[in-house]
Amino acid sequence: MFYETEKNDHGLPHNPFKAIVAPRPIGWISSLDADGKANLAPYSFFNAVCDTPPIVMFSSSGYKDSVSNIDATGEFVCNMANLGLKDEMNQSSAGVEHGVSEFDLAGLETAASHLVKAPRVAKAVTALECKHLQTLRLKTLTGSETDNYVVFGQVVGVHIDDSILVDGMVDVTLYKPLSRLGYMDYASVNEVFQMGRPKA
Repeated sequence: MFYETEKNDHGLPHNPFKAIVAPRPIGWISSLDADGKANLAPYSFFNAVCDTPPIVMFSSSGYKDSVSNIDATGEFVCNMANLGLKDEMNQSSAGVEHGVSEFDLAGLETAASHLVKAPRVAKAVTALECKHLQTLRLKTLTGSETDNYVVFGQVVGVHIDDSILVDGMVDVTLYKPLSRLGYMDYASVNEVFQMGRPKA
């Protein structure tokens, strides 16, 4: 089948776009507002974009608290959600009023970060402390502004729980990071395989 996205004439019961671009890691973004109140929200449009220097990004549909907090304070933490925290991650996605702590809502304890003021999720086995680089408001092909914002941050500190390190490497099968698929579907990594890069 083929369909044009502008017409959205796929004829399927649900838009398949997010099911095709999958799996997507979930960036569980913690931040502080200008008054020092903590916010926590999961974003499935998230990824690393380079490693030297290490930079991550997440995209928000709408100018939500995470974006406005980061624009105001210049800092955030990307806590990586894993299978053991799936329910808390889901609870923190609730659309609550500004000022309501998603940490409290999800029954999560905070942990102090080392290089940024924003707190971490204490139970997260990995977390990336980030300094804000820029926020881009996305435009369409015609130049019209959308209500979508991409936030870029440089990773300045990395937390790894020793329990997921095996022979000096992060073992993803122990880590079990959550990924977002399409529809209401999620997955976690529990099996890996290796392939060497071919020589030129």
